Amino acid sequence: MKNSEIVELTTDALTAKLAEEKAALNKLKFAHAVSALENPNVLKAARKNIAKISTEVSKRKNAAKSETASEA
Repeated sequence: MKNSEIVELTTDALTAKLAEEKAALNKLKFAHAVSALENPNVLKAARKNIAKISTEVSKRKNAAKSETASEA
């Protein structure tokens, strides 16, 4: 998933996508433990997607906190 696609999503959609990606990563890890994946780089890509989404969610939370603090 590209950063431009991530930025376009709403915060609720991002949290839903984050949960979905984490579940997919857990399934991939389990599948890899049972029998080797054909392309283990899929695990690396899944972790990177989770990191990108988590970063964007935390940026938005920090921005919301700073806006609230500046208003008070």
